[in-house]
Amino acid sequence: MRDHPMNSLGFAKPPADTRVVVAMSGGVDSSVVAAMLAEEGYDVVGVTLQLYDHGAALAKKGACCAGRDIHDARRVAETMGFPHYVLDYENTFREAVIEEFADAYLAGATPVPCIRCNERVKFKDLLATARDLNADCMATGHYIQRKMGAAPELHQATDANRDQSYFLFSTTAEQLDFLRFPLGHLASKAETRALAAKYGLPVADKPDSQDICFVPNGNYAAVIEKLRPGAADPGEIVDMAGNVLGAHRGVIHYTIGQRKGLGIGGLGEPLYVVRLDPETRRVIVGPKEALSTRKVALREINWLGDEAFDSRAEWHLNVKVRSTRPPRPAVIRPLSATEAEVELLDPEDGVSAGQACVFYAPEGSRIFGGGWIWRGRN
Repeated sequence: MRDHPMNSLGFAKPPADTRVVVAMSGGVDSSVVAAMLAEEGYDVVGVTLQLYDHGAALAKKGACCAGRDIHDARRVAETMGFPHYVLDYENTFREAVIEEFADAYLAGATPVPCIRCNERVKFKDLLATARDLNADCMATGHYIQRKMGAAPELHQATDANRDQSYFLFSTTAEQLDFLRFPLGHLASKAETRALAAKYGLPVADKPDSQDICFVPNGNYAAVIEKLRPGAADPGEIVDMAGNVLGAHRGVIHYTIGQRKGLGIGGLGEPLYVVRLDPETRRVIVGPKEALSTRKVALREINWLGDEAFDSRAEWHLNVKVRSTRPPRPAVIRPLSATEAEVELLDPEDGVSAGQACVFYAPEGSRIFGGGWIWRGRN
């Protein structure tokens, strides 16, 4: 057995003797991963997490697309002939993701719950379940690459438009050892859909989900109001000196960097939301330059470099401070193994507490981890 060549998942044994748990969301990406590995002859076990009940989250009937996704994942498993399990993670998800999302949003931060879900649910509890099932590894439909260096490394997806590295920066070295991402090398989403059609999967034409799973139609305010009654209380719009310029209908309706819809036009220069103060129920506005951030404080850093993070006084890497921005040059100065100050060589607008700052190699595709922004300044 020891002489067996390495299989496609990196194990020196036949696919049939390699058990892989596939995290199946019911979408086309994870369905293709499961089908591809099943066709290659792996011992595939599909697992879908029930994370929330849309009907309960929105207090209305007929909003449950979570049930649809579970149904779709099960149909894929039946089509390809492998076992499929549904695990109820609603309580875990509420405690580890939804509650923090609501608190962070009300504190004026811009939370990214998908990262916390990967970190605290999918790559923690689900990964532990995969080990309990005696799996050799766990595969997901994320667009990111795992490459072998001295140890497993995290790399951006081949298709820059699909790359999900920003949402996976908190994947630890130990988790990376166990995870596999079979779609990361594909050139486009069209290739994934072509594979789904080839395997005859019922989800081949299913549209991509655009929203955070528990925030249908992108309506954050409605969800926060349900989770935190009173969060939509009206208050004052003030300038940076504290002068009252107008009234607002609840801080949850505003985001850092917002210019339109403030209802305070005709004051000369354009004004932007530069800060939210939920305790005094104030929306603070100022000129565009007040949004500009050069230094960012990070904590909860997950480092994926080959040497210890705090072994150097500074790291010269590229960083992304929002999922939609390209990586930009920065100097990262460690304060400890998990905290740092980042100096952006070109200031960025609208940097917000609660977002992630992800570290990228200046050249090439490698990701060096990242941390959570808790403060930004000029």
